Amino acid sequence: MTGGSTTGDDGSTAPAPVAPEKRQPWPLWEVFVRSSRGLSHVHAGSLHAPDAEMAVRNARDLYTRRNEGVSLWVVPASSIITSDPDAKGQFFESPQGKDYRHATYYTKSDGVKHL
Repeated sequence: MTGGSTTGDDGSTAPAPVAPEKRQPWPLWEVFVRSSRGLSHVHAGSLHAPDAEMAVRNARDLYTRRNEGVSLWVVPASSIITSDPDAKGQFFESPQGKDYRHATYYTKSDGVKHL
């Protein structure tokens, strides 16, 4: 057989199988599930899928089998940007000397309710 296809009994042609070492792995997707209305989505896990539609279907099957979710977010792992854990000292600077960030720094006005 040459030409990169196989011929079935009915005369139809199909692409030849790709050797396992030449196959491209499916991309990694991160799954977030919201358990009920009003709550935040929480990271549930990861999965591999060939495209977004299949990733959503697989996420539904894997992470909401017992009706524990009302909403799914499925995001390509390559699209998630993270901070560097080694730079946390610089990135997550201490709020010391920044009292203006806290509501206790301000005084309550007499005419303003529910503050």
